[in-house]
Amino acid sequence: MDSRILLTLLVVALIAIIFFAGRRLYLRDLRVRRRLQMSAIFTNITHELLTPLSVISASVDKLRDTEPEYSHEYDMMQFNIQRMVRLLQQILETSKSEAGQLRLLVAQGDVMKYVRETAECLEPLIAKKDMKFTINCQPESMMGWIDTDKLDKIIYNLLSNAAKYGKEGGNVTIDAITNDKYDHIIIKVSDDGDGISPQQMKHLFKRFQDGNYRQHQTFGTGLGLSLTHDLVYLNRGTIKCQSEEGKGTVFTVTLPIKKEAFAPDQVDEKHKIEFNLTNNTIVDVNTVISDVSTAPEEIEQTDEDAYKLLIVEDNLELLMLMQQLLKTTYRVYIARNGKEALKIINEKDLDLIISDVMMPEMDGLELTRTVKADPNYNHLPIMLLTAKTQAEDEQQAMQIGADEYLRKPFRLADLKVRIDNIIEKRKRMQTEFSQLTAEEEKQHIAKAPSPDEKFVKQVIKLIHKHIDDESYDRDALAADMGASASTLYNKLRSITGMHVSAFIRDIRMKEARRMAIENPYLRVSDLAYSVGFHDPRYFATCFKKQFGIQPKEFLESLQRVVPKK
Repeated sequence: MDSRILLTLLVVALIAIIFFAGRRLYLRDLRVRRRLQMSAIFTNITHELLTPLSVISASVDKLRDTEPEYSHEYDMMQFNIQRMVRLLQQILETSKSEAGQLRLLVAQGDVMKYVRETAECLEPLIAKKDMKFTINCQPESMMGWIDTDKLDKIIYNLLSNAAKYGKEGGNVTIDAITNDKYDHIIIKVSDDGDGISPQQMKHLFKRFQDGNYRQHQTFGTGLGLSLTHDLVYLNRGTIKCQSEEGKGTVFTVTLPIKKEAFAPDQVDEKHKIEFNLTNNTIVDVNTVISDVSTAPEEIEQTDEDAYKLLIVEDNLELLMLMQQLLKTTYRVYIARNGKEALKIINEKDLDLIISDVMMPEMDGLELTRTVKADPNYNHLPIMLLTAKTQAEDEQQAMQIGADEYLRKPFRLADLKVRIDNIIEKRKRMQTEFSQLTAEEEKQHIAKAPSPDEKFVKQVIKLIHKHIDDESYDRDALAADMGASASTLYNKLRSITGMHVSAFIRDIRMKEARRMAIENPYLRVSDLAYSVGFHDPRYFATCFKKQFGIQPKEFLESLQRVVPKK
């Protein structure tokens, strides 16, 4: 009987243990899921906040353009906008760290130069408190492997921390040195401020430790040092802090910089570190000086002459601002999502697509994949706008075919410069192609990939076949090619930089020049009719525009060399 009671008690105890252990596991899993859900919510909110910040930033730029006398006020607005951006990006990084999604990607470059240039960008932040800022790099130049995005955040957080808690008129120093084997870099950030108490030191790298920032009349989130700690360990480094109350604080970060210290999938061998980019990386600490020039007056252009852009953005305010900026120079079409964009792409002859990434119905990544997979439209360059800040996000965008990638919030001036650069490349291509002789033109086409060579040769052959037919236009040419007008437009644009009508006119002009050289005693009117112009005066205008001389003068110059038979 006693053995039965004992057995029963053991079974009950075992059931109780299993029950309580299971409940504990369930509650822990529930806490983890809730934490992940909250992390996802914070991440989504942060992404959503970056878009209205873009609208505010763009509106400030527009105000600066129309009322430039309030320059100081605009600078202050932009400064605080970028400060908010930095805080939001820090929340995003923290969420990724909690979810274990932080990724390392190191590239080769001059480590010391990068440290110096990044630190120099924070000088205005430290100068606001009349502090003396010293940067020491020994040696001044040394190659190594670093993740610039992660190192940027480490340096920013440590120096901004020193600026917050250092004393007015004090000293802030950053030293970067190497170890004896030259396989690690040691970065020390020191200040002579109030120091950190032993009680605070125990929780220094925990999240939401505010460091008494109110006492120092500054701001903080309690995330900076925690994130810095995570980023250092992600880099397989160490971080230490030495502090004495009333005397100051020294943070020491040690990071490996040899390629062998990282896993193969953490090494980027294709790209080297580019410099002079840190000003764009840490824009909130610089004096904000707008480079938005006065917008040119809206120019009158025909559909054929104006370059055509499609802007795809679900935020109406940002969409309208971008349209307002760009319509003074380009013909602008707009769409609210990828599906609307595809309809416009099929209906209009476009030169460039500018698209947000995160949109309903069809996002920017899916739109890019669809366009780049379609042989009719895969020549169209695509610029993606996004609130995502990670290098892998940009890498993914480039892998699916995006030509440009611009992070939110951006300046309207930056957007316009990138668009202008893309368009200028096309204009240069058009100019170069239009200046080629017929023989050089053949050589130029021969350098293109085989399908393009075949395509353009067929186009030129058909134009020559109908060279004297004034009604032979782009629709007739497209029909003879068995292609849509959009396909013909896009392919000719990509190869020659010209739209269809301009290309037909270019071929007619070159043929007219060839005929004139062959027979200098032709009348201008006969020459015009021979290449499909019913109006000799318009022919003369086009001839002079292309060759810089009136056809009559060109014929007379030839006649002086070639005697009449």
